[in-house]
Amino acid sequence: MVKKSVIVSVTNDLATDARVEKVCLLLTSLNYNVLLVGRKLPNSLPIVGKPYAVKRFKLLFNKGPLFYAEYNLRLFFFLLFKPNAVLVANDLDTLLPNTIISRWKNAPLVYDSHEYYTGVPELEGRPAVQKIWKRIERYCIPKLKHCITVNHSIAKLYYDEYGVKFDVVRNVPEVTPIQHKTLAQLGLPADKKIIILQGAGININRGAEELLQSMQYLNGYLLLIIGGGDVFNQLKAMRVDLGLEDKVLILDKMPRADMLSYTVAVHLGATLDKPLSTNYLLSLPNKIFDYIMAGIPVLSSNLVELKNIIEKYDVGVVTSSHNPQDIAAAIEKVLGNEEMYNRLKANTPKALADLNWEKEKKVLVDIYTQLVD
Repeated sequence: MVKKSVIVSVTNDLATDARVEKVCLLLTSLNYNVLLVGRKLPNSLPIVGKPYAVKRFKLLFNKGPLFYAEYNLRLFFFLLFKPNAVLVANDLDTLLPNTIISRWKNAPLVYDSHEYYTGVPELEGRPAVQKIWKRIERYCIPKLKHCITVNHSIAKLYYDEYGVKFDVVRNVPEVTPIQHKTLAQLGLPADKKIIILQGAGININRGAEELLQSMQYLNGYLLLIIGGGDVFNQLKAMRVDLGLEDKVLILDKMPRADMLSYTVAVHLGATLDKPLSTNYLLSLPNKIFDYIMAGIPVLSSNLVELKNIIEKYDVGVVTSSHNPQDIAAAIEKVLGNEEMYNRLKANTPKALADLNWEKEKKVLVDIYTQLVD
C-alpha cells in the first residue's frame, strides 16, 4: 500500500507535547508518512529516536506578535512548496496557514484544538488582540470538516458558536511502564510527604503561586514543581523570598519519561487552574491523567471537567479556594488521613482502565482511516 503523507504543525518546540507525539505515533501506525513541524528554541531538548520526521524552524522572534507572524509565514511557505498531504493544525495559532493551503490545494485538513484558544487569560485581558484571533477563528472554523478538541465542554462551546461538530479526544495517557527510581536516586527526601505540580504550561492563573505559598503552613511536606511556563522564574524567586528552600524543589522541564519517574514516586498530584477565564473554566489539564496513571491521588481546583472525573472515579479531592491556607488544609485532608488516602490511591487503577489512550484513540482512527481510503 502506498503511504499517504501527513504534515502535523504546532508552535511549540516538540520536546514535551505528549498529545502531539501520541497522534504522530498513531498516524505512523496507520501507514502515514508523518512530518511534524514546530520550532527550535535555544534551550530546546533534542528530538531523537522518533519513527517520524521532524522539522523545527529557527526563528528570529520567540514571543509576542512578531513570533506568531514569523511562524505563520514560515509555515505557510513551507506548506506551499511541499507535495500535497493531509494537514493537521494543532491549535488556532497554526490554523490560518493550514486553512489557506488546504483551500488552495484542496488538501484534507484536521483541526485539533487543545484548548479554547480565544478564552485564555492572556487574550481575555487584551480584547484588541483577542479580536484578531477571533477573526481568524471565524474565517477558518465554519468550513472545516474534521475538528477535534480535548473535552465535551469545549466541544459544546464551539458547536454553539459555529454549528461545527468537534469530536472529543481527551489527553489521556498511553499506558506504558514507568521507570521506578528510589527517592534517593531522584534526590528526594524519604521523611516527607511530597506533592507534585508538573507541566510545560505552568502559567498565570494556574494556582502555582498559591500552592507554593501554602507550604508556609505545612511541616513534613515537600512541594516538587517540574516543567516550565510564564510564572516559572517568579516561582523560583518566590521560593527564596519566602525562605522555602527546604520545602519547595523546582526542576526545569525534562523528557516525559524522566518526569513520570518523579510522578510515580510522590504522594499527591496538584492541578489548581483558576476559573478566571473561559479556557481555564472549561479546561481538562493533561496532568490529571498522568497523576492517575502514576497511581497518586489528585488535588484539584473546582473546574467542571476536573470535578466530573474526580467525583466519578473517586481519585482525589476538589478545593474551591485558592487561599494558600485553604490549599494547605486540603493537602492535609488527603495526606493526613491514611484511610482516605489509601481509598483514593486504590481507585486510580480503576480509573486508568477507562481513561487510557487505547480507548480514546478510536475516534482518531476513524477520522484518519477515512482520509486514507
